[in-house]
Amino acid sequence: MILNNPNINNMSNLDKFRQETKEWLDKNCPPSMRSGADPKIPVDEVWGGRNAEYKNPESKLWLDRMGEKGWTMPTVPKEYGGGGLTKEEVKVLNEELFGIGAKQPLLSFGIWMLAPVLLEYGSEEQKKEHIPKIIKGEIRWCQGYSEPGSGSDLASLATKAEDIGEKFLVNGQKVWTSYADKADWIFALVRTGPKEPKHDGISFLLIDMATKGVSTKPITLISGKSPFCETFFDNVEVPKENLIGELNAGWTIAKKLLQHERAFISNFGLAAGMGSKRDVVSIAKKHLGEENGKIKNNFYRSEISSHKIKEHAFGLTLKRAGDEGGKASATASMFKLYGTEHNKKRHELMVAASGINGVAWDGDEFDDDDKNLTRAWLRTKGNSIEGGTSEVQLNVISKRVLGLPSQ
Repeated sequence: MILNNPNINNMSNLDKFRQETKEWLDKNCPPSMRSGADPKIPVDEVWGGRNAEYKNPESKLWLDRMGEKGWTMPTVPKEYGGGGLTKEEVKVLNEELFGIGAKQPLLSFGIWMLAPVLLEYGSEEQKKEHIPKIIKGEIRWCQGYSEPGSGSDLASLATKAEDIGEKFLVNGQKVWTSYADKADWIFALVRTGPKEPKHDGISFLLIDMATKGVSTKPITLISGKSPFCETFFDNVEVPKENLIGELNAGWTIAKKLLQHERAFISNFGLAAGMGSKRDVVSIAKKHLGEENGKIKNNFYRSEISSHKIKEHAFGLTLKRAGDEGGKASATASMFKLYGTEHNKKRHELMVAASGINGVAWDGDEFDDDDKNLTRAWLRTKGNSIEGGTSEVQLNVISKRVLGLPSQ
């Protein structure tokens, strides 16, 4: 009778899956995509797309192999190009990837934001057309939500999509569209019902960035870099089959996508990726010295220890939320609020521990790691704005999580 116990059988299946995963990773994860790789080998930030360039050919090889396996989105059904794994199998996969220090094969707004809402709101044809390309990194996506006059009050957006028969004619402008100048497609909110109340006249539209009339202009930030762009639509013709969900019902999709985006941004609060030089403990030891393996300065040792404890607790909370279902909800605002503020604090600690090197910008007296840290610290100031400001998150938490009255 014990042999027929479903828990015993499930454990046996997971053990088999773990062994098969180990063997597959051992054979298919390139040496430079693991921890301990030669530091002289160029490191790619892999976003995929039609115009992607790779300093290290093994970055593309790793993407292709993981994409073909469907493991860039392991829980998505195989019919849409995903891995078709169970929640328990994904946990095993992540453990094995972590065990070898595997680099993330693909960074993708398509994975983090668009694919989940396509699975929920897209037609069967739309799912089969777009999700496999997202999973394999063939198309790079950007988000077209905010406008010059519509940020926190997103529903006041004015970009217009006029019905001209078999197509929409789109005119307007988006702002803060991350990497729009490098993206292949954009998922955008457009106004299709000018006479309806502002929340009821919005639609969710997919637009090929190569379409005539689409243009972008980078926005230079205080960090000196330009991940954000202005995006312009000048009489852009978009096929009606690119409409996701019902006409004028895009606000519901927009809210759900924002929850996925906020859940993604909340991960900024955890330590940087495996093998990163931007670790608060390592930087403190570098600039403050170490004694018996510990940070030498008592004050910073205490401050950083407290921060790492909070970081670990936050990571466990995110993991528990994922184990309990991980569906997008208003609670994503709690994670987004805490995660972004925690990330800002982490960078502030690194800059403070670095002393004068923490404000490095130019000059041979500073190394590249110090200069990059300064820019990264400045970049974190935008974390509490993007994806909805911290003030907006507090409103969402008070109303939709705690159920507090509006007045």
